[in-house]
Amino acid sequence: MPAIPLVENTFFDNCRFWGSLLYRPYRRGDVWAMKTGIVSADLNMAWSEKPLLSGDRRAIREVRDFYARDGLPFWWWVFPGAAAPGTAALLGEEGFVPVESLPSMLADLNLRPAPEAGSAAVCVVCVENERQRQLWEEVSFAGFHFPAPARASFHRFVEALPLTQAAPQKLLLALTDSAAVATALLFQNGPAAGIYFVATLAQHRKQGIGLAITKAAMHTARQAGARWATLQSAPEGLSVYRQAGFAKCGCVEVYSPLTGSGFAP
Repeated sequence: MPAIPLVENTFFDNCRFWGSLLYRPYRRGDVWAMKTGIVSADLNMAWSEKPLLSGDRRAIREVRDFYARDGLPFWWWVFPGAAAPGTAALLGEEGFVPVESLPSMLADLNLRPAPEAGSAAVCVVCVENERQRQLWEEVSFAGFHFPAPARASFHRFVEALPLTQAAPQKLLLALTDSAAVATALLFQNGPAAGIYFVATLAQHRKQGIGLAITKAAMHTARQAGARWATLQSAPEGLSVYRQAGFAKCGCVEVYSPLTGSGFAP
């Protein structure tokens, strides 16, 4: 399967999963929108699976209303499959401005060497109980520097993530000296797995912990039968993901509604 559709489909299916935990996703044609409910624009995602056309103007406005009903900020994600001059023009006409260009990255898990012994100082575990879930929530919230007003909405979302063996996602927690210091979320999606919520507490950065938990997520995905791992990288994470075996295969352009529209980026 070509790299770009593999990355896109994994991202979209993960969004649909997250968006169905507490709400019902919006859909009109190829336009989708989902809510995690977290008061953070980058975790309420809207997108189109094909380039936007003039007939999608109504859907764009309905997406605005979809988020306005709950007072949630959101971003519109444009992957290569939807990128076209008409897409950017229509979003601009509807009051959206570009805010990010994020590398989409892909790793072939069959090219990964046998699992390394790793550092005895870092232990990565799969979250299996409520105490571990609470630690995952605390570390992720602090690691991403979410604003205090987002705490309650973030808690509701994490509480809704199932911990069952059959759940498509797994929460991973890294510990050093028995203290929780980093998180990741792995979304299994057939031949591919998406890696999200990779965060390390500020005081534990630049010690190889982000790389360790990323490799652990990749190993878990491979054990579950995935051939590929995908993610979207912030600039500060690029070197870590490249060390883990990821390569850039495209970019996703992220748009935000203008603040004057009643939403904040």
